[in-house]
This record gives sequence, structure tokens and C-alpha cells, in this order.
Amino acid sequence: MNKDLLKGNWLQVKGRAKVWWGKLTDDDMEKVGGEIDKIIGLIQEKYGYTSEQAQQEFDQRMAEYEAEQKMSAVEAK
Repeated sequence: MNKDLLKGNWLQVKGRAKVWWGKLTDDDMEKVGGEIDKIIGLIQEKYGYTSEQAQQEFDQRMAEYEAEQKMSAVEAK
């Protein structure tokens, strides 16, 4: 997911991100504000991941989210 797309969908993604990464607080989510680098840094910090692990975790979750959104759009037609 690119940076502009994440920022544009942040309100929707934020709720899902709290489910995916339960250690992130509401305050953490507000600080992130849809910025990819910030959320990856928080995932790394809160879960003790390496930078690469946090990036992979983020990418995997965003790919799942995008796939779900595409399926929802197809089902709505």
C-alpha cells in the first residue's frame, strides 16, 4: 500500500491495525496518522522485531487488507 493510499484510508485501516497489533494504543495510532514509517517503527518497538520483520509484517497485513477490500467491492456489484 502506498503512502497516499494509507493516509486516505487511515480511519478504516486504524481500526484493523489495532486488532492486528494489539500492543499499539489509541495514542500510538493517533501519532502514526497514517504514516507508513511511523507505524512500522512502532511495530518494531512494541514487538521487538527487526526493521525487516516489522516491514514484512506491515506489508503482509496491508496486502490482506487490500485483498479484502477488492473482494468487498466485487461482492457489492
